Amino acid sequence: MKKVLYITYDGLTDPLGQSQIIPYLQGLTKQGYQFTILSFEKKERYHKEGGLIKQITDEAGIFWNPLFFSKNPPILSKIYDRWKMRKMAKKLHRQYKFDLIHCRSYIAAEIGLYLKKKTRVKFLFDMRGFWADEKVDNGQWDLKNPLFKKIYRHYKKKEKEFLLHADAIVSLTEAAKNELLKKQEYKSLDIDVIPCCADLTLFNYENFDLNSDGAFKKQLGISSDQKIIAYLGSVGGWYMTHEMFLFYKQLLEKYPSFIMLFLTKDDPSKVLQEAEAAGIPGKKIMVMYAERKVLPKYLDICDCSIFFIRPTYSKMASSPTKHAELMGMGIPVICNDIGDTGTIINKTNSGLIVEKFTEQEYDKIINQVPGFLKLDKKQIRKAALQHFDLSDGIAKYLQIYNRVIGI
Repeated sequence: MKKVLYITYDGLTDPLGQSQIIPYLQGLTKQGYQFTILSFEKKERYHKEGGLIKQITDEAGIFWNPLFFSKNPPILSKIYDRWKMRKMAKKLHRQYKFDLIHCRSYIAAEIGLYLKKKTRVKFLFDMRGFWADEKVDNGQWDLKNPLFKKIYRHYKKKEKEFLLHADAIVSLTEAAKNELLKKQEYKSLDIDVIPCCADLTLFNYENFDLNSDGAFKKQLGISSDQKIIAYLGSVGGWYMTHEMFLFYKQLLEKYPSFIMLFLTKDDPSKVLQEAEAAGIPGKKIMVMYAERKVLPKYLDICDCSIFFIRPTYSKMASSPTKHAELMGMGIPVICNDIGDTGTIINKTNSGLIVEKFTEQEYDKIINQVPGFLKLDKKQIRKAALQHFDLSDGIAKYLQIYNRVIGI
């Protein structure tokens, strides 16, 4: 049995850990690979959900080595975490003699490249995005500050090392792959594209009885004649909550029967405050959290969904997990074009693309809503199966693993 060390600076108790790490490794374990996961957990989430994750990994035959994420002081804490990661990875490699180090994003890739140079173990660079550019785009690294400029240059140099020395490279989007291959130094790279896939057996509207929708809406206090536009996931950050509320406000002016349902772990009071600031009545917003296993039941009553993501350079490398889950449920989306999102939506006729965040653009989109709501759920789900099926993602990783290890 071939052994793999999977290193991630994200936690398995984070939402993405549960949707974008564990399901893949469960599938690959069934194909004969033995995994050890080295992750960094946020203490509050670990104490709340660590037991459940331990049960899942144990049942799958996966060894889980959680370390705690450090927050302060800002820069020194990251240096400390990187030291802890390297120390533990070296210890685990001495113990298990891994055939492959699978590194999720840049911090983990530093350790993978280090181990490759020291031990010649195979190294997979799973990019997940242009991480250093994300830090600049989201304002965490102000390049006017000499310290952050130095850190940025350090990681862009590291990015080049990861790309040129990795035994395999995975990008989330064709857009990011094409951006890299434009550069002369990367023209000969072999880059595989695997988007953020979803478990489409779970996110499947066919699991629900259409006649039960009315009863569930009534249970939530939503009348049968109301339409629901959903927002799924974290609020703020990369997601343009204010712009989405402005769009929704214009939507209500023409179609007042809509209600907006936020399915999020975030504080409901903050969402409601921002909605109120945008001039949206509190009765037109619902905010609730649904555990992953029951989330599809809530999505099934929704008529459409919306997400706006800050259109920065780094976001061409992003693949929103929510897009895969919504399409699996046959739900059409209103969003802007980041990564491969616009290409997929236009190709599959599964939504509407907002090109500018202006009243005129919103009106153009809102005028198309009647036809938009009639988009075929079956065709949207079929497109999801073509682009975002978890089983296909697992199969692609399996091909990469076998190729790199030489099976």
